[in-house]
Amino acid sequence: MMDKILVIDDSAVQGEFLSSILKGDYDVTVCQSAAEGLRAANEGDYSLILLDVIMPEMDGFMLLRELKSTELTRHIPVILLTSLADVQYEERGLLLGAVDYVAKPFSPVIIRARVYTHIQLYHYQSKFRQQAMVDDLTGVANRRRYEGESLAKWREAMRFSLPFSVCMFDIDKFKLYNDTFGHQAGDKVIAAVAQTVSSYFHRATDLFARYGGEEFVAVFVGNDGQSAFEFLKTVRQAVEDLHIPHNSPVCQWVTISVGGASVVPKSGDSYDTYLKLADAMLYDAKRLGRNQVVWSNAGMEPWLEK
Repeated sequence: MMDKILVIDDSAVQGEFLSSILKGDYDVTVCQSAAEGLRAANEGDYSLILLDVIMPEMDGFMLLRELKSTELTRHIPVILLTSLADVQYEERGLLLGAVDYVAKPFSPVIIRARVYTHIQLYHYQSKFRQQAMVDDLTGVANRRRYEGESLAKWREAMRFSLPFSVCMFDIDKFKLYNDTFGHQAGDKVIAAVAQTVSSYFHRATDLFARYGGEEFVAVFVGNDGQSAFEFLKTVRQAVEDLHIPHNSPVCQWVTISVGGASVVPKSGDSYDTYLKLADAMLYDAKRLGRNQVVWSNAGMEPWLEK
């Protein structure tokens, strides 16, 4: 699969020239305005952006600042292209986060070499970031990644007035399981539960992570309270259906308790408030007998599964 490159240049001639240089080795998209380019960058999975500095309405520096301040695009490397051969402009671009600065007119050989170098670096850094953000035991996102992405999803939901849900998961009577079967068996249970639950959180708007020990957290955007509640009941049942023997006086199988909350966030709302509410719902799920979902929806009375 070819790497995707986004060219943002208000000159159709320049855009076509760059495309002709690169299209044999890369999947190239050309946009002729900053607004169009920003939209494409947020919607596509690009490995590199070639950005013209001199454009009407929003220049390349302004667009670069916007790209680097947005969660979806901040890691995409950007090469600035310009006829402004001045060290002050180059310094400004690099300080704003560009990885390189190429003055016009440029050689096709130089462009291909710079593009190749920065795409290879992008893949190396992406692999390193991914490894740093994955829980070793379960293979799902770790606490560090959760803390970095959950607030970004909260802000996106607020920006577009979309329903936002956060939920906490806990493996029921896990200490008892560990004491009975040993820590090695306990680790296998944590991994099995994580893989089962994570298979349901596969959209770009979903995030499922290990919170710590036998606890997990998920955030997702787009489901109203009722559909979120029904969805999590399905997830809870999927874990029970693994039929991992618990063989304790209180649990036949390994199960999970889930607490969550849904809201359409607005200015002044705090993510931490709803995370604490989800944790309180988890406490209620465990207090009411475990292996169930308890959900809060926009200040209404909690919904109980059982």
